[in-house]
Amino acid sequence: MKRTLLLGCVIATSAFMLAQEAKRPAITGIAFARFYTTDPTGAEKFYGNTLGFQRHEVGGEWLYPVNRSQWIEVVPSASPKENVRMAAVAFTTRDAAGLERYLSAHGIKAEIPLKAGKFGVRDPEGNLVIFVQSGSDKLVANAPSSPNATSGRIIHVGFIVRDREKENAFWQGVLGFKPYWHGGRNEQSTDWVSLQVPEGTDWLEYMLNADPSPSLRQAGVMDHFSLGVVHMSDAVAALQRNKCEGPNCTKTQDGRDGKVQLNLFDPDLTRVEYMEFTPSKEPCCSPFTGKHPSAEEDK
Repeated sequence: MKRTLLLGCVIATSAFMLAQEAKRPAITGIAFARFYTTDPTGAEKFYGNTLGFQRHEVGGEWLYPVNRSQWIEVVPSASPKENVRMAAVAFTTRDAAGLERYLSAHGIKAEIPLKAGKFGVRDPEGNLVIFVQSGSDKLVANAPSSPNATSGRIIHVGFIVRDREKENAFWQGVLGFKPYWHGGRNEQSTDWVSLQVPEGTDWLEYMLNADPSPSLRQAGVMDHFSLGVVHMSDAVAALQRNKCEGPNCTKTQDGRDGKVQLNLFDPDLTRVEYMEFTPSKEPCCSPFTGKHPSAEEDK
């Protein structure tokens, strides 16, 4: 009888522990995108003057708050990989410690252990992915709004993906990201796959079918981040006030997803994609399957 009771307790405890491991803490949005720059002076002019965000220096990195929970990081250093400028992408979670335990239970160990509300892992293709406890970055949370900011929200980040199935196992299978839209340069191809965070509307964009050895320009187009706006005309006007230089400052276009876009490039050819929150026409290739973002931050 005692042995039976003991066995029952062990089974019940194991089931409880598995249930706890299976519960993933909420992932609510994008925290930041981090890029290298080989032209610090040009980068400050671009991110600080043209985009209109105020710079803060922390440990050799430059932080440009976009709102109280999102920012852009620029590292004044050469990238360790040729023609690669993206250093990391980061997402906000309501429980960083719990998410680190959850990933460990799934065999994904932290490369950067939890400290000051942040930890980092690698996805199947080696991209550094950082998770940030909501509100843990006090500098960003307390930063005053920039009067010259051209947008108040990051709505997606994108990077080159070679093996969609392996990435899906991590982003969808483990983390719970959910399909939002997919499309291509024509109706027969899938070149972009958008996956929204599980508890929000920001998304990650797979950039598929990249050249095996992309040029800096090609890599910069694919490894990018997007700033959301209600009306593109407002972004164009803000860029003009900030003395944006070149034809791209006013060059808008309808994306294949039906949303109006405008693309700028920093001195290292990293693309910044302005995008309206909602489509103005029907998208190609597939319907949207999730709620669109808005000017309000996801919490």
